Amino acid sequence: MAADDTPLIQQWREVKALHADALVLFRVGDFYEMFHEDAEEGSRLLNLTLTSRNNGSSRAPLAGIPVHALDTYLQRLVRLGRRVAICEQTEDPAEARGLVRREVTETVTPGAIFADALLDARRNNFLVAVAGNPAADALLGLAVADLSTGELILRPVRRCGLADALGRVEPSELLLPRSWDGYAVPADRQATRTYRGDWLFEPENAAEELKRRFRVLGLEGFGLEAGDRVLIAACGALVAYLAEVQPAGWGSLRPPHVDRGGNEMVLDEMTRRNLELVEPLRGTGRTGTLLDVLDEALTPMGGRLLRCWVLAPLLDPAAINARLNSIEELVVQDDVRAAVRRILAGVRDLERLSAKVGAGRASPRDLLALGASLDCIPPLRQACDALSALLTADQREGLGTPDDLREELTRALHCDAPASCADGGYIRDGYSAELDELRAAREGATGAIAAMQQRERERTGIASLKVGFNRVFGYYFEVSRANLERVPPDFHRKQTLANGERFFTPELKTWEETVLRAGERIAALEASLFGAVRQRVCEHLPAIHAISARIATLDVLVALAEVARRRDYVRPQVGDGFALEIVAGRHPVVETIMPREQFIPNDLRLDEESRLVVLTGPNMAGKSTVLRQVGLITLLAQIGSFVPARSASVGVVDRIFTRVGASDNLVRGQSTFMVEMNETAAILNGASARSLVLLDEIGRGTSTWDGLSVATATTEHLHDHVGAKTIFATHYQELTRLAERLAGVVNFSVAVSEENDDIVFLRRLVPGGADRSYGVDVARLAGLPPAVVERARHILRELESGGGTSSPPPPRRQAQLALFAAPTHPVLERLRVTDVNHLTPMQALVLLAELATGARS
Repeated sequence: MAADDTPLIQQWREVKALHADALVLFRVGDFYEMFHEDAEEGSRLLNLTLTSRNNGSSRAPLAGIPVHALDTYLQRLVRLGRRVAICEQTEDPAEARGLVRREVTETVTPGAIFADALLDARRNNFLVAVAGNPAADALLGLAVADLSTGELILRPVRRCGLADALGRVEPSELLLPRSWDGYAVPADRQATRTYRGDWLFEPENAAEELKRRFRVLGLEGFGLEAGDRVLIAACGALVAYLAEVQPAGWGSLRPPHVDRGGNEMVLDEMTRRNLELVEPLRGTGRTGTLLDVLDEALTPMGGRLLRCWVLAPLLDPAAINARLNSIEELVVQDDVRAAVRRILAGVRDLERLSAKVGAGRASPRDLLALGASLDCIPPLRQACDALSALLTADQREGLGTPDDLREELTRALHCDAPASCADGGYIRDGYSAELDELRAAREGATGAIAAMQQRERERTGIASLKVGFNRVFGYYFEVSRANLERVPPDFHRKQTLANGERFFTPELKTWEETVLRAGERIAALEASLFGAVRQRVCEHLPAIHAISARIATLDVLVALAEVARRRDYVRPQVGDGFALEIVAGRHPVVETIMPREQFIPNDLRLDEESRLVVLTGPNMAGKSTVLRQVGLITLLAQIGSFVPARSASVGVVDRIFTRVGASDNLVRGQSTFMVEMNETAAILNGASARSLVLLDEIGRGTSTWDGLSVATATTEHLHDHVGAKTIFATHYQELTRLAERLAGVVNFSVAVSEENDDIVFLRRLVPGGADRSYGVDVARLAGLPPAVVERARHILRELESGGGTSSPPPPRRQAQLALFAAPTHPVLERLRVTDVNHLTPMQALVLLAELATGARS
């Protein structure tokens, strides 16, 4: 601290020392100001003008933003991953003796946000704490919290499964022990990483923190056991951190819920990305994703829950069919579904409204919205009575609303309640006799003041005299300069203006004091009454949480039914069997961007006898679409949704694995082929006989024969050792020969019609392999120069006829064997006629020695 700092800068330095890792927005009047290093960073990030202010013998760098624009600038800072400490004036400057008292009221971080302007209404904003040993494949504990909804979920996960677990919740911020700094944490690069001391993650410290915060004697009531040390560590650290950054807001958290897994499918990053479930492969937003097609939810919490369902398909056929039963009823009964949707349209975000209440941040308008939402429950429940499968008896009971609370909110709050308590007028007339008396007294006094205007005009003869008011000078008579000579002696000058002067009289002062005293008492009484109403709502929060959860579920079911009805989806048959059969299946996203009659549906069956499909056909024929279509139909069935097909029978799969498309990873220094191999290895090591594997073009990133070898070995391994239902799209025609020796392999191709020199993609699956690759034809369609296309055709004919190319090979370099050339080397001919499957080890060594000798000679 500089010795000659002004008191204001000294106060700022004290705050900054406690929040060194945050930008401090320091309230000074109508601005939030940043000083020194914060001003320099803030001006750069927010494109603000960097100026300075006097600071003793020097000047302090300064940048500021208006108070009314706080949310706009906070949004930009949070999106950049910055922490922001809001330092407010905690006393009225008019009453302060010396320097105004200030303190940090909240620290806004990407994972700890309440403001609606900073949140996506249809997406959770999760903060995730991770505890455990980062160096080994040990059990880790995850604590997942959304401060804006009050959710707090605990999940155990192995170190090797951390990436998939984090991908499921898409955290905005990760809270990690400081000892984890330096270890790779597989999460979205946009997730802010926050480190805290390891002592915060000690299970004993964490347990005491949880007991103190939730006011319990033990943790058994939360479902936590003695062996759940990593879960306790993660949860305690998370709660302590939230209490640090949101000291008045962490109370919105509900008691922790332990989710030990096993009921939902794990989707890895490849599958989430390749199937474009919630984010497109290219661009931003969610256009072109499965979620965009399905999201007909009418409430924000329904939209968030649908996203969770899409990222966590079910594994239990009974639970899946329970959802399907509900959707089926809603699909059939159009009138009931329409009535339910009309009512749901009036329900606000109960989850986030109740969280604001729990945190003490709910405004009058928030409580008004909560009350209006609760008013929708009785008609909603009545509409659902016609649907036997939609709600169980317990769920119907959970939709019972606290009628006394609804009535209290209706009686207490004015129908035009303002967004802020500071604006006043939010308590309804008739709710409090004392408040009504004070309002009457104030209105009587303001009426008397208004009457004084006409009376003083008549008394003074000043026709333009008027009564005014402002917050600085209170009530006054304003007289123009031309009439100043008519001002009577009992008018006391209050303010001089360019065009006149302002005065007061003892009578006006008396009425002013009456109005102001009544206003102060009204504001205090309204705040007290509002606090009592908010406390009443707090007492009903468990019931409101239950109502919110049931409405969200209902909203998702109705949304899926609406999609099914509108897009002609059918109910899939879901069970424990192995087979997957789809009749006239369609891609749920692709069909929405073209006229319905133009999309070509396809049939597919995978069962014990034909569990591995080798799919061939030219580029652009639709192989990748078929792969994604099968994956999406399976996933839709397992979230309990109807599917785009004429009929579908789905045996529940434990995982969906995809490897679609080619890309490199420059950040990790990985080539296209290395990325392919990493993804393929993850599939081969993670898939089981109950999995669905979708592979597209393995081996393109290396030489032809290397790629073919890897592709063949991969296919054989999936068939012989994994046994998963598999579709392998490839341009390697040689893979179709596997059907001759592997019992579970069948060949399919995407049909192509040739007319003269043109090709037409029919987009239809047909049995058998493709007879040609059509690569040159696709190159022509892509717009390659005609000369290049003709040269390619000439070279292709030479290769297919077994000859060389017209150009001589480079000197002293072994030519790469062409894919379609007939091998003529004697070593290859000897291998062709040798049955290697029946060679003994000694015979193989002798054969190898003979081949080596022949090659040298």
